Amino acid sequence: MKISKLSKISFATLIALGCTTAAAADRVIIQVDNANKGIITALTKQLGGEVKVDADGFIAAQFNGKSVDEIRGILKNPHIKLVEEDLVRKPLALFNDDAGDPMQQQITPYAVYQSQANQVQFNPGAGIKVCVIDSGLDQSNPDFDWGSITGDNDSGTGSWNVNGGPHGTHVAGTIGAADNGFGVVGMAPGVSMHIIKVFNAEGWGYSSDLAYAAQKCKNAGSDIISMSLGGGGANTTESNAFKTFTDAGGLVIAAAGNDGNNVRSYPAGYPSVMMIGANDNNNNIADFSQFPSCTANGKTDETICVEATAGGVDTLSTYPADMATSATLSANGTPFATSAMENPGSASAATFFMGTAETVNSGAAGKICMIDRGVISFHDKVKNCQNSGGVGAVLINNTAGMLYGTLGEGSANTTSIPAVGAAFEDRTALLSATTASINIGTSGYGLMSGTSMATPAVSGIAALVWSNHPGCTGAQIRNALKATAKDSGTAGKDVYFGYGIVQAAAAHQYLTTNGCGGGVTPTPGISLTLQGISSKGKRYVDLNWASATTSSVDLYRNNVKILTTTNDGAHRDGPLNRGSYSYKVCEAASTTKCSASTAISL
Repeated sequence: MKISKLSKISFATLIALGCTTAAAADRVIIQVDNANKGIITALTKQLGGEVKVDADGFIAAQFNGKSVDEIRGILKNPHIKLVEEDLVRKPLALFNDDAGDPMQQQITPYAVYQSQANQVQFNPGAGIKVCVIDSGLDQSNPDFDWGSITGDNDSGTGSWNVNGGPHGTHVAGTIGAADNGFGVVGMAPGVSMHIIKVFNAEGWGYSSDLAYAAQKCKNAGSDIISMSLGGGGANTTESNAFKTFTDAGGLVIAAAGNDGNNVRSYPAGYPSVMMIGANDNNNNIADFSQFPSCTANGKTDETICVEATAGGVDTLSTYPADMATSATLSANGTPFATSAMENPGSASAATFFMGTAETVNSGAAGKICMIDRGVISFHDKVKNCQNSGGVGAVLINNTAGMLYGTLGEGSANTTSIPAVGAAFEDRTALLSATTASINIGTSGYGLMSGTSMATPAVSGIAALVWSNHPGCTGAQIRNALKATAKDSGTAGKDVYFGYGIVQAAAAHQYLTTNGCGGGVTPTPGISLTLQGISSKGKRYVDLNWASATTSSVDLYRNNVKILTTTNDGAHRDGPLNRGSYSYKVCEAASTTKCSASTAISL
């Protein structure tokens, strides 16, 4: 993905993600029984450590200038169960750019339609609560039901309802922005939320902060934990915290990561956590979405890789007041989608087409310049328009999609007229217009992209579906979302999309029809075995089954029926692309008399 404009928070995030020295390796988690915690806390302080987190079953402490091995060496005490590195966790927003004007009307983000969330009514009476572990939710944004939102303060990060950057407010809006006639609509409008602010002023926190936050989420009565964050490495304290939450019936959802590679990020990589990737509004995988293998240590496990995706490219959501830039564009009175560049201001005038604006043209004096992308920089195009006497500029993309541009930071930008980007698809209409209006100002709504944006979308969808099936467990909601996801990309389950794009209405109908248990009870006696086959460079799966009683059987791949065939005990499926697949065999016309689902990786 080509990134042409970064906000300050996104730029800081990218710097942090590329820097391995943001935090020293001298902070550890010390696991200890609560009864002996006082002894170990005193010992830690005596040895020069500063206690940062005091949680149930562990503390986290900073020992300046000491390595993890050195700390383990001085912390010799029989009451200590484990000393492990306290790993850095960061928000995972890749880039953002601001567009639209939801300050005047209510806008439904594209991911709501894509995920069918607009087809399901949220049931607030079910009492579903989402715990958002992030950078806080700024109370300056009015697009929330603040009566149903609580939070935890932290002495190291400040008040939960004061932003530590726009990331957490953007995430929370995607989950639960209210359906109130303005701003945006969340996936589960008005859902109860508990906010835990874990990121410090530098934009990162520790794995112990997340483990402690999971305990706080549980204590607040949360059903879902949503984490648009991650980092390298795993540790048992963090893993155990999320397993405890899911074992108690909860659901934990986290971002896959934004580096566009196959590295496994944590906490998403823990089996107890549902890993979420990002797709765009054309059902394509985002090129930044990470895609770790489902195989580790010779074993295949679909819970350690991407399980599903949701919209996470150019996601419109809430910001702290006036922290986003808003742009509007109209031509001959018709509004067009647009994106803002740096210069604030307004202009309304006749239009003038400057081509690629490589030179000054006096015909642009007093007019809004319509400019094609290409040849020279965006800055120089706008500068030539301004030097021609132009009062505003519209830069039109030369490939499909919106043009997101920048005129330069600080003194590098020598232009002052308002300038916006426009989509190639609107070029004909814009060039035929005789008048245009541009406005660039501040807003409480803006765009961000990343698996950070896809994660709250799935969290909100899970809350929406769960509110209509409150008797289900988190694991059953997780399974329903996967069983009904829209298959995208390579046919069948793959490492990019997992089972596919989450579909709220389909999951709701699935649970309505089948109940929380999923409706499929393996029939005693029907057995199924799978074997991967390679023939002439192509991949196949051989299915062998026994003890079905009907003359024909239905074969399912990834919960989708692919064939009704004679009950002769064998079938070869393929050719298939490389990836992971699950199969089951059912007696003909039955959705309940089936073998157990069996998985295989090719």
